[in-house]
Amino acid sequence: MLNTSMSDIKSTSASVRNVSAAVPRQGKLWSSLNEICDLLRIPVALGGFHDEFQFQHVQFKSGQRIHTIGQPFDMLYIVYSGFLKSVIIDESGNEQVLGFPMKGDLFGIDGIHGKHYSTEAVALSNCEIILVPFKAFLTIGRANAELEAAIYGVMSRELVREQSLIGTLGSLSAEARVARFLVSLSERFADMGYSGKQFNLRMTRQEIGNYLGLTLETVSRTFSAFNAIGLISVDQRAIVLHDIQALRTLRRLPPSHARAKAEAAKALKQANAAASSAEEAI
Repeated sequence: MLNTSMSDIKSTSASVRNVSAAVPRQGKLWSSLNEICDLLRIPVALGGFHDEFQFQHVQFKSGQRIHTIGQPFDMLYIVYSGFLKSVIIDESGNEQVLGFPMKGDLFGIDGIHGKHYSTEAVALSNCEIILVPFKAFLTIGRANAELEAAIYGVMSRELVREQSLIGTLGSLSAEARVARFLVSLSERFADMGYSGKQFNLRMTRQEIGNYLGLTLETVSRTFSAFNAIGLISVDQRAIVLHDIQALRTLRRLPPSHARAKAEAAKALKQANAAASSAEEAI
């Protein structure tokens, strides 16, 4: 059974995305089951059968869709590199952002129930995606119940993380929503082994606002306010978090007079630092 599953994986994977043919081939071509478990942070003893499975990598350019609403479900996807957004589109064509998959995230699970995807996944940057045919997943599950349970656990983890953030956001002020979003990104970058304090936002302010239920103007104004009082530094999409704990507990921005005081203190600190640098140069 395991030997025939390998050919099923290759044939299914090769036909899933003609769009990938337009993307210059770089990086890995295949990942083993063991590598996938590492990427998903699944500590499962696979035994010897894991060598029978290889999963195809497909590259997508920024703006390309990995799957679309209504497309027949046959595939789960794992982000190997890059950033995406998951969206639903209403009858009027309005887009609602549901999440931002990134390295190590599993997506496409919304297609399991109805046999068609109910969301779209769109690349926000050049991405490399690992294709996991659902038939292969079922075959693996029959061969290793522990691994099957662990993968279902990953699916649950993805849902719980998104639901937890969305549930929390509903009761927060606009400023607190933006703050928690930045903290969530910080934690996810740290989990991937990157800096949790300094990173680039791959999504636009509009997409952040859509996700948080805020307007573009509110998100931009909040970023500027956070920058002014020293919680963050922001330069276009480059973000530096100076006080993650304050962002984690922030409920509202301080009153305008308190913010003005904080801005003055920040300016004085910068002026003192510049003066010290000038003295050292002399």
